[in-house]
Amino acid sequence: MLALFKSMRESLQSLILLIAFFSGAFVMSLLINSFFLKFANTLGIRNKNDVTIRWSAKSKPSLGGISFYFTFLIGFMFYAIIYGESDVFLNKNLLGLFFSVTLAFLLGLSDDAYNTRPLLKLLIQIICGVILVLTGSEIQLFNITILNSILTVIWVVGIMNSINMLDNMDGITTITAICIIVSMIGISIPFEIVNNVDIFLLIITLGALGGFFVFNFPPAKMFMGDTGSQFLGMFLAYFSIKHLWNNEIDTGDYSIFSNLTLVATVFAVPIIDTAIVTINRILRGQSPMIGGKDHTTHHLVYKGFTEKQVTLTFLVLGMMSILISFVLKKYIPIQSLFIIAIWLFFIFIFILFFSLSRKQEKLVNSKKQDED
Repeated sequence: MLALFKSMRESLQSLILLIAFFSGAFVMSLLINSFFLKFANTLGIRNKNDVTIRWSAKSKPSLGGISFYFTFLIGFMFYAIIYGESDVFLNKNLLGLFFSVTLAFLLGLSDDAYNTRPLLKLLIQIICGVILVLTGSEIQLFNITILNSILTVIWVVGIMNSINMLDNMDGITTITAICIIVSMIGISIPFEIVNNVDIFLLIITLGALGGFFVFNFPPAKMFMGDTGSQFLGMFLAYFSIKHLWNNEIDTGDYSIFSNLTLVATVFAVPIIDTAIVTINRILRGQSPMIGGKDHTTHHLVYKGFTEKQVTLTFLVLGMMSILISFVLKKYIPIQSLFIIAIWLFFIFIFILFFSLSRKQEKLVNSKKQDED
């Protein structure tokens, strides 16, 4: 009875700490974004007349990403101080995270200000992936180290670009990132809050996103910009390697197929959207790297959805990913055939959205020909 009471007390203390961390980050994000919104209404916009890639027809501050990085930075230092963890700054993995997200943040900041060349952008993204490899945070899928290193860099570059491409309509990337972080926290339960820097950083970033979402919900008052999407892409890539790709790899109680399913489940929205956009652009003979209004979000609007309905649709899809990933991790054996059913479900969603995008493209092209 005493042991049960002690366990309940510790769980309650952990919950209070979680709420405190989240609330602090949420309020900090609100304050930072409120400040920028009030005093820098045009700062962060590369070109007031450049609205070809963004769905919004109005120029708005692209400064939300700054609140993500500052909240992360302050939280990183706060954790070391409050828990007396000076070793945090000697941890190779955490140093790799710190330097890679800082480089990603600077890349996004530069891109928002000067429109960085695609090749330079790609090079810096590759360097971000290499930093993770050199600091011991790499995907452990193969028995050959070089293959793991290559896959890690590809994953980092892919997610950074995928999250960036998804930032094409109010609230979409924010709600998608929130759902991904909630999924990674959920599959890590139960966990110890004290001395768990991963959970701490995930919680404060979740709070930062929540504070920003107040300003980013359609109709948005501000955008996160490349500053935010590049930071988030790098941040999510790092934690997905630790908590999804390499899930349970230390205990030996893991399956490559099961972990791949976990990755696909949590990142279903950005993966499916990026895949559809890339395939459609290639079929049109267009470079996948050139932006446009041909994302899943845009096709839903062409279909008659309002921007708020599109955001709520992506919220539902994100919540489905959270639920499926939690069930997969907690209740489905790693060798279960039910995992195949999850993949069939993903294939169905992909085909559904791909068919929608092709039909809408044909409809748009047909209208253009009639106008000509």
